[in-house]
Amino acid sequence: MGGASLGLWIIHAVIVKTPPLLLHWPDENATQAFAQQLAGQAALRNAFVCLRGNLGAGKTTLVRHLLGALGVQGRVKSPTYAVVEAYTLPGLDIWHFDFYRFNDPREWEDAGFRDIFASPGLKLAEWPDKAASMLPPADLDIQLEVDPSEQRTVSLRAHTATGETLLKGLSALQTHKPELAP
Repeated sequence: MGGASLGLWIIHAVIVKTPPLLLHWPDENATQAFAQQLAGQAALRNAFVCLRGNLGAGKTTLVRHLLGALGVQGRVKSPTYAVVEAYTLPGLDIWHFDFYRFNDPREWEDAGFRDIFASPGLKLAEWPDKAASMLPPADLDIQLEVDPSEQRTVSLRAHTATGETLLKGLSALQTHKPELAP
């Protein structure tokens, strides 16, 4: 069991030099359009994506739109109290983590999170810093910031080859030339 998870960390530990992609989402429709673009990326099927931002930044809203775009039917709820919600689609397992209330490292082992991260499928994590010492490196980090007019500035950063593939695919889909961070 420990060797399998160690292998996951080694496989994902790649230095990536692709610059971050900066996006502007004026409204929830833009969030939904991005989620559809992300869902269309083949590399997402076995990715670990971290969602960062303050309370109310839109992390769970993005996850709801992404899961809907992937084919999840029905209500998608935030796993704030359960820590993880699992979804199974034909050929795709998805886990949505919310580590906001995560306090006890023993909970990691007791809940079987090590096994989840060692298995194939999509892992989405809100508040990953609360469990940072136990998580593998994220393939893709999505940072959401809200401005006073409730619009979002979004920064996507790749940390692995999988993340780089996702970032390049998303960059190619932008209808205008994306603004790249320095």
